[in-house]
Amino acid sequence: MPRDMIASRVHLDEFLGPFDCQLDPRNRWNGWMSPYFTLGVARELSAQTIRMAERDGYDCVDTIHVLEGRADSRDTVHIIQSDVKRRTDEEDDPDPEPLAIAIRVNWRDLHKGAEQATTIAAATRAARKAARRRKPNGKGATRTVVVHIRWQWAEESHTATNVIEPNRDGLYGIGGWEWTWSSEVWWCPRCGSYEEWHDTECVCGLTRPATLLGVATWTAACVLHDRAPEATSALVDLTNLATICSVAGEDEIDTAEDTGPFDTETLGKADEVLRRALDTATPADLAAAGWEPVPDEKSDRLYRITFPAARTN
Repeated sequence: MPRDMIASRVHLDEFLGPFDCQLDPRNRWNGWMSPYFTLGVARELSAQTIRMAERDGYDCVDTIHVLEGRADSRDTVHIIQSDVKRRTDEEDDPDPEPLAIAIRVNWRDLHKGAEQATTIAAATRAARKAARRRKPNGKGATRTVVVHIRWQWAEESHTATNVIEPNRDGLYGIGGWEWTWSSEVWWCPRCGSYEEWHDTECVCGLTRPATLLGVATWTAACVLHDRAPEATSALVDLTNLATICSVAGEDEIDTAEDTGPFDTETLGKADEVLRRALDTATPADLAAAGWEPVPDEKSDRLYRITFPAARTN
């Protein structure tokens, strides 16, 4: 019987993510998670791996690729090329071609559930010609193939490239039992402890906010509590980049670096936490996270954010 899957968020060090996912927190590989992603998240993950490979070199990065066709499309060939030079024994070939993979998809067979609808091979001249000549067509339902390429081993192992099949819920297990996926964590501003994302209640009894911006608000609170445990709210100006203008507890807390409890690094860290979350936030997210507009003559984008007071004992 399959184990229960729950909603969570994962990241891979500072390289990939965080991504929404489904996972079984008991099903771990050396302590690491084995997440499953929707197709939409798989596309985002794919884009991040390709950007990493282009920045750092394909020889040290696995890449994920999402190929698209139609249920009634003719078969197509897709060439995925790296910057890794193909090994060759030819002495008169001082500049060998980059290593590339050819993926042929029979979209009609894929739609029917055939096991061998996708084939993987080295990118020969004939394969490159076929890729240029045959593009996906048809008007049927969209079909996708998700491919994982391990470029470090791609030239010496036929298993270095594989198709990731969706599970019965249509989710893709990418990097499970192979990559060091960690659960995203959230910090409790009241007691200072942290919990894995899927553990929605802290040991002290507080429940995690439902929105990412709400979590970022609490994370900024934890940053402020490190210097001022009595802080319960802050004013944030969104005119340019999110900037904390003032912090309050029972009374306003001095934010001047020379005379108050905060330094520039602490306030800057809290600002950055909020800015990252605001990159994808909508006005509805502001309201859901409890951000309250504050009337002000100088700015129409001033908000008060609140958070639980930290325990002082």
